[in-house]
Amino acid sequence: MNQEITRLFDFAYHQLATNPLDKCFNTKVGDKWLPTSTRQYIEQANIISRALLRLGVKPNDKIAVVTSTNRVEWSILDVAVLQIGAVNVPLYPTISSSDYQYIINHSDAILCFVSDKELVKKVSKIIDKTQLKDLYSFDEIKNVSSWKSLLKLGEDTSNQAEVDELKRNVSPLSLATIIYTSGTTGTPKGVMLSHNNIVENAFVSAKALNFEPGNYRVLSYLPICHIFERFALYYYQLIGFEIYYAESIEKLGDNLKEVKPHFIPVVPRLLEKIYDKIVDKGSNLKGLKRILFFWSLNLGKRFQPYQKNGWWYHFQLKIANKLVFSKWRDSLGGNIKFLVSGSAPLQPILIKVFNAANIPVFEGYGMTETSPGISINDFRNGGFKIGTVGRTLKDIEVKIASDGEILVKGSNVMMGYFKEPELTKQTIINGYLHTGDIGELDNEGFLKITDRKKEMFKTSGGKYIAPAVLEGRLKESRFIEQVMVIGENEKMPAAIIQPHFEFLIEWIKRKELKIDISSNKAIISDKKVIKRILKEIVFVNKFFGNWEKIKGFELTPEIWSIENGLLTPTMKIKRKAIRKKYNHLHDKIYKN
Repeated sequence: MNQEITRLFDFAYHQLATNPLDKCFNTKVGDKWLPTSTRQYIEQANIISRALLRLGVKPNDKIAVVTSTNRVEWSILDVAVLQIGAVNVPLYPTISSSDYQYIINHSDAILCFVSDKELVKKVSKIIDKTQLKDLYSFDEIKNVSSWKSLLKLGEDTSNQAEVDELKRNVSPLSLATIIYTSGTTGTPKGVMLSHNNIVENAFVSAKALNFEPGNYRVLSYLPICHIFERFALYYYQLIGFEIYYAESIEKLGDNLKEVKPHFIPVVPRLLEKIYDKIVDKGSNLKGLKRILFFWSLNLGKRFQPYQKNGWWYHFQLKIANKLVFSKWRDSLGGNIKFLVSGSAPLQPILIKVFNAANIPVFEGYGMTETSPGISINDFRNGGFKIGTVGRTLKDIEVKIASDGEILVKGSNVMMGYFKEPELTKQTIINGYLHTGDIGELDNEGFLKITDRKKEMFKTSGGKYIAPAVLEGRLKESRFIEQVMVIGENEKMPAAIIQPHFEFLIEWIKRKELKIDISSNKAIISDKKVIKRILKEIVFVNKFFGNWEKIKGFELTPEIWSIENGLLTPTMKIKRKAIRKKYNHLHDKIYKN
């Protein structure tokens, strides 16, 4: 490993010494992208460090940070906090005030930084019920301590020697961050990661991803409080990417066309949405254009890596790429070298189609507790296999327990759960992290995830059901946007489904059906809609054993979202919340 980088803040200083950028970070203001250079980034981080020391912040103090969109102040504050030995505690912007109260109190945070007025309101509601000494806002807000006031407080350089001394004393094994897992099933847990955990993972991931240092651009848009995006920001600084902050998820399409990035990380739900929009546009084409579109799409669905399809297939694929897929690449800015997908299982059909379109998608596997990377696909040396999450990263050991659980050992494994020594002992046994995921290693060393151990259930007949596998297959249907398979201790599995309403309405109009589309409730009540979704379920059932087949379903009129608490911030379904909200649908299925 490069000895110059052993702590997280070293990435910034290494970039300044070896490859300083004029456009290290870039923020959209009005219609212009305003840059922050590597030098400005470090200078401001030192100013904030000096200010934090004057506020009484000491090594190992916890600083909570939450921002609605990714922004340069977050990274500046990250370096400022970490280099004086304090601990960065990132929070999701979408959680409730009561969640803020729980995490702030549990983490012992003494200061909280937020990005804007809305977050000030949320945190202000509970600040008196916490040990917080003050609340700071990146935006200027009346009667709220400001980022600007800290820049003023840290102008005096007389205590810079203290900053430098504290920086020298930060050990690679020191606690750097406590990340509270978003939680699909229970109470958030505080994952403790050291500098070394994430630094080592950045280096082995850099070797696995085929990017030579150069002049590349990246768009940062996934929640920075999540380990996937946060790790990515350190990786970008290591490689020397120009980092552009997306204005919002809604403006992502516009920002992609403006920035023309060479790389973006994705979560499966985002890739599904991109794919659905592309196919919806294709459905509205007429005549020869429509025929060419779906010919190309069907060709893409048959894609296999390493020229396995033969010369005739690839001759056709060249035509499809020129006439159809080139437009897909243009919609992503035209420069994408590859996408890395993480956070949840990705439908194999999406990997096939995007790779066929010369938009390589490398599916990887990781978790907050592993800093995050465990394995990844890569075209080099035969390291790409569809339906797997690739081979394990260098110096990381994976083995499969007797019950199928994936166990991981390596420098990426967390220090433990904050204030949860017993839970830590139950999770890390003999140096192996018990991931809670079920999987298998094939004879070529590729890892395949088959389900979450905690999410698997038995029917009353004693048969095990792996819901994620069924859900992944069902979500390949354009009529189904979200689905949760249920049936624990019941006689058969069933599904609660949130239809893809945009596509349903387009289908109703195209078929000229007499269906009331004035509300989602009216749509899902129509017998023709129910019959059409049943057809999708019947098709998917063919791929599963009789005990696994979906024998009942109900549709929901609500869109499952982060805002209404049915999805995690990385767009995974929250099973407990969905089960509670739709308990009446569960009863309707099984009582009938």
